[in-house]
Parts: sequence; structure tokens; C-alpha cells
Amino acid sequence: MASYHLSVKTIKRSAGRTATAAAAYRVGERIECQREGRIHDYTRKQGIEETFIVAPEDAPEWATDRSRLWNEAEASETRRNSVTAREWELALPSEISAEDRSRITRQFAEELVSRYGVAVDVAIHAPHREGDQRNHHAHVLTSTRKLEAEGFTAKTRVLDSAKTGGVEIEQMRGVWAELQNRALERVGEAERVDHRSLEKQREAAQERGDTLSAEALDRDPELKLGPAANSMERRAKAMAEREGREYVPVTERGAVVHAARQARAAFREMRERLELARETYGTAREEGQGRVSAGLAALRAATSKERGPRASNDIRERLARITGRDGPDREEPERGGQSDEEPKRSVQERLREALDKDQGAGRDAGAEEGEKPSIRERLDDVLNKPRERLEIEDEPERDREIENEREIDREIDRDPGLSH
Repeated sequence: MASYHLSVKTIKRSAGRTATAAAAYRVGERIECQREGRIHDYTRKQGIEETFIVAPEDAPEWATDRSRLWNEAEASETRRNSVTAREWELALPSEISAEDRSRITRQFAEELVSRYGVAVDVAIHAPHREGDQRNHHAHVLTSTRKLEAEGFTAKTRVLDSAKTGGVEIEQMRGVWAELQNRALERVGEAERVDHRSLEKQREAAQERGDTLSAEALDRDPELKLGPAANSMERRAKAMAEREGREYVPVTERGAVVHAARQARAAFREMRERLELARETYGTAREEGQGRVSAGLAALRAATSKERGPRASNDIRERLARITGRDGPDREEPERGGQSDEEPKRSVQERLREALDKDQGAGRDAGAEEGEKPSIRERLDDVLNKPRERLEIEDEPERDREIENEREIDREIDRDPGLSH
């Protein structure tokens, strides 16, 4: 399932960090920091799928030289507590191709350049070999000053200010969500991501009357594992997979996260089955089936175990499989079965045919028990009973209920303790 993640961190000198070291680590290269006189060599780092730099159109030629770029960024800052770079960490959808992941990441980088005039250094990473293989992600390192023809100039105060920084980052979160959703739509994925908080999503679901979504969103945000616990849980998952057993969390935080994810997965499956049942019922009714037949088809659709990429997305094809009607994958009828030339039969007709074999046994039993009707005869009586007859038979019961209510009202009127 597609999930949303975008976090923004700063590279601060006060924390002992440098832009040169951050860039070298994320792209897996060797960069010498001229300010510190240190060499940061991460050329042995693995899992890096793609790296590229995006800079403004009027940027100097050296902007595409990663070592020169980040040394210039460090040189432009003179204070001991300067922020020399900003990192945007992005989760990439596993449902799309590597080419599409690269495309939307580049588009996000271009939006940063267009909006703030900064230099952007991108590294796309593959999932960790011992972790979740859907965890494709990107590290987007940006300068904290505008990059113009003469080099780094003014600070991007709009991102630093307490008044405007949060607003700007929230807007960029929306941009990233939109880029992902467009990519998911292009490949035919139904899943979508949402950058808003759980509370905002829940309020929106309530406004549009989506009770199920509102209930699913009525939860606390997922607990963060942290580097140590995350590493332990990855090893536990890998060991469980090798031994062919079910994964059991080994940390307290891991157990909380695992339980929450299982609960969300169960709720998601329940909702999918309910939506499938609702769609199946509506389609069956449109095709002229009765309420009972449509309800049975909906029930069978909801309880069906068929899931996965081979399952058809067309509701009519699924309905045809459920009710046994003709479909593209239908096998040739066996000898004695219904041929293609025979007219299509309703669910009631097929149900009655299936129950015909009960008729003979019912008649034999009826001879011994005083002509007791068979299951088929009783079913025919219910299916063919006119609506007017059912309403007439219900009238005595309703009359009795009304008379009981009147008797209760009279008892209350006689009791002074209940009259008020």
C-alpha cells in the first residue's frame, strides 16, 4: 500500500555536521571538505540507484560539480552555528517503476529550484537488503542560500522564519503528494497518498459522509521505531523469513507498531470487501435481479478469497464469475449442461433446478409423514407468494402490536407515578 512520508531536516554546524559530509554520504562519493581539511569517502556505500543535481538556469558552471558546489556552500557561511544545507527525505511509491520514481523526484527537485532559487542535490536509494523491500526513498539536499550567476547570495529566509517556514513546507508536502498520486494514477493504481494530518483527513471524511474512512482515521499516529529498534526488527523479520515462521516483534516499540499495522490491514480488507459487496449488489439490481438474488451475489463477492493482481477490476466480470453467467473465461459446457444457444437463466431458476433433486425425496417422505411439502415446494411458495398476500398476513401481527401499545398507554395513565 502506498504511504506518504516527507520530512525536512537541517545540516547545522552546531551539531558537528557539514554539507560536504552529508552530500558525500548520500550519493556515495569522495568529497574533500576544504574548510575542515577532511576527506569524506563513502564510495563503498551500496544501494544508491541514481544521483543528479538540479540548479537554477543562471547558476555558475561549477554548480554541477558536487564537490565544488558544497564546498562553496560551506564557504558562504561564516558563523559557528550556521545552517549550511537542508535535507528533504522522501518516500517513493513501490507501485511505480524506477523510471517513474526518478521522474517524480526530479520534478520535485525542479519545483524547489523554481520556488526558492536553491541548488538541489538528489540521491535515490533502494530498499535496505534486510528491510522492507518497498522502502524506496530519496534524499534531496538543498542549499540554504539562493544560487545565482555570481554564486550563493541571499538566505532563503522564507523557509527559516517561524511564521512562513511551516506554511511553505506544508505546501511542498502537498506538491509531493500530488506528484505521487499522478504517477499512481498513470499506472492504474487505485491507492492514493495524503499529506494531511490524520485529524484533517478525518474531518474531511466526516464532511463528505464517509463514516468508514473517518473511523479508520480515528487513531494515533504510528509510533516511530528509531534506528536501534528498527535495526533489531529488520533482523528479526529476516530470520523469521529464513526459518519459514511468522515474524514476532522483539522490541516493545516493534510490537506496538506491528499490532497497529495488522489492525489497519484488517480494517482495510474489511472495507474493500464491503465496497465490493455494495458494488456487486448495485450492479446485480441494474441487471434486473431481485433483492434476494442480488444480496446473495453481494455476500458471495464479499466472502470470496480471490485477491491479487489477477483479480479483475471490472465489477461486471466479477459478478459474472460469482453468479456463474457467461464470461470471457468461461469453460465449455459439459455434456447435458446449458449450451451457448440456450437462453440465460435467472438465479431463481438455477436455484430451483439445483433443488429439483430434493423433490423426489420430499415426496417419499411426504407419503410417510402426511404429505409434508418438500424444500423446493416451500421455496416456491415463498418466492412466488404475491406481495399483497405477504402484507395481508402481516396485518394481524401489526394489529396485535398496536393493541399491546395501547394497553401499555392505558396502564401508564392509571399510574400517577408514571403520568408525568
